[in-house]
Amino acid sequence: MADDKLQQKRIERVNKLVAESMAMEAEAAREAGALGFMARALVQATMPHKACPGAAFVRKNGAFTLTLLSPPQIGLPYGALPRLLVAWVTTEAVRIGERRIVLGDNLSGFMRELGLVPTGGRWGTVGRIKGQMRRLFASSVSCTYDDPNHWAMTSVKIVEHADLWWNPKNPDQGALFESTLILGESFFTEAIEHPVPVDMRALRSLRQSPMALDIYCWLTYRMSYLSKPTLIPWFALEAQFGADYTRPRAFREAFLQHLKAVLVVYPGANVEPLLDGLELRPSPTHVAPAAPLGLRRGGG
Repeated sequence: MADDKLQQKRIERVNKLVAESMAMEAEAAREAGALGFMARALVQATMPHKACPGAAFVRKNGAFTLTLLSPPQIGLPYGALPRLLVAWVTTEAVRIGERRIVLGDNLSGFMRELGLVPTGGRWGTVGRIKGQMRRLFASSVSCTYDDPNHWAMTSVKIVEHADLWWNPKNPDQGALFESTLILGESFFTEAIEHPVPVDMRALRSLRQSPMALDIYCWLTYRMSYLSKPTLIPWFALEAQFGADYTRPRAFREAFLQHLKAVLVVYPGANVEPLLDGLELRPSPTHVAPAAPLGLRRGGG
């Protein structure tokens, strides 16, 4: 009986993804007002999928290493919510060309922009979004590049200053002051100079799975410049997307399961799982990478 219910939930999930994919195919992201952007550094190497101890988290992608740091008393961001937050913040930075981002005076309104329904209680979305915002905005990122001929390092503070005035017990109530962020200068520069175009509808569709979100953003980024078939070994994918799996086989199974969901919303991605890894073949990126209007400082 439990297996039947689980299977029914999977069928309903796939049907929903198919319907949303058809809507995306019918109307381009730009025309639908759903054009979004993701910070490139957080596409090349990803944040934790689930809660993890300590104040440092490391992801590797070849010669590129991302180290996420957070104050111990606050903790590291994890799961789907920080990914949605980074996409929203990056999109706003690209759209307005300013480091100061206005989140509004109403928590419910902001959450709906992320595709979230505000709910209270211990496991509600209001408490979780507030907690993940604190974790993400207090974090910093260290990026290093290390190969035999070149070593480089940069440190990035995603948010330099945050003022959040929302009342989580009454998320519909307008606060006296608007909640605002001032992005770190290095993060802002990276965001507006090297944004990865994504369809925000795809992110909302995949928001139940942080790995699916990571795979979607990575695929649409890689396909934007892929010129020939490329095999990505499973061990490299595990280092980038699933370092917390104890067995390589478990990672492959999880990755392929989430890849199926991604390919429903991004059917144009030409990929094939092979014994040694995932082969990527030149495909149209999910969102055309042409620079939108108003992406430079002072743009409207």
